[in-house]
Amino acid sequence: MKTSARNQLSGKVSAVHKGAVNDEIELEIASGVRIVATITAESTKRLGLAVGKEAVALIKASSVIVGVPDPDILLSARNQLAGTVSGIRIGAVNAEVSIGLAQGGEIVAIITNDSVTSLGLVQGGAAVAIFKASSVLLAARA
Repeated sequence: MKTSARNQLSGKVSAVHKGAVNDEIELEIASGVRIVATITAESTKRLGLAVGKEAVALIKASSVIVGVPDPDILLSARNQLAGTVSGIRIGAVNAEVSIGLAQGGEIVAIITNDSVTSLGLVQGGAAVAIFKASSVLLAARA
């Protein structure tokens, strides 16, 4: 599958929490690493999502917020993946920040150059990729 979404994380559905309109789908992308997607109940049915089914999570780089680890800050965003900055590419206004996850894989974010500076991001430094469950699209084979 080819898409414009920079972040394509493969995994297996580990839980389906049914709702009246929306369902929460938990996708295990690495041993012990789960992300949550909120999709319509109709989409869950159409994709045939059930525990054990393989799926791919798609997250646009512009939907990923970058933070630095701080145990005193709590966030409402369901998905918070800790890692290490594996690359920073500075543009005229924005930067592309790649965060390597400890369990493998990588998340790419587009943030402002000012944010790179104010967060003190450097290659090899700790960072957290943060994104809402509603920012995750899921794809599955029929």
